Amino acid sequence: MSETSRLSHYDDTGSAHMVDVGGKQPSVRMARAHAFVAMAREVIDALPQNPKGNPLEVARIAGIQAAKRTADLIPLCHALPLSYADVRIHMEAEGLRIETEVRTQAQTGVEMEALTAAAIAALTIYDMTKAMSKAIEIREVFLLEKTGGKSGDYRR
Repeated sequence: MSETSRLSHYDDTGSAHMVDVGGKQPSVRMARAHAFVAMAREVIDALPQNPKGNPLEVARIAGIQAAKRTADLIPLCHALPLSYADVRIHMEAEGLRIETEVRTQAQTGVEMEALTAAAIAALTIYDMTKAMSKAIEIREVFLLEKTGGKSGDYRR
């Protein structure tokens, strides 16, 4: 069996296509994702005085909006009716930890929406703090958990 024959985003000729989920029953789906933005202590301490505004709040809203727009960003993702999207950002000694959660009742999962929310929130933090340091790093973007669907539950 070739690698592409095991991947549902490829047809019999090896061309990429959107998976047809029309025959699947909608079910409750949830996914949580993570990202970490590493930055110097001086940048963390300066966050409340950021001249562009509160980077954490702007990143939170950007992440929620990104979850809702994932199908516009990733070509083969389905547009999903999200029932919930949240982004939580926690300050730590070496940076900012981002955790996202997305829920829907649909025919396919919301892993990409949760991951997109985490990545865009991290990029927004970078954008709003890059004037203070170019050494900021976005690290560790990964799926924490997903529930629902044919493949079952996953917990990292």
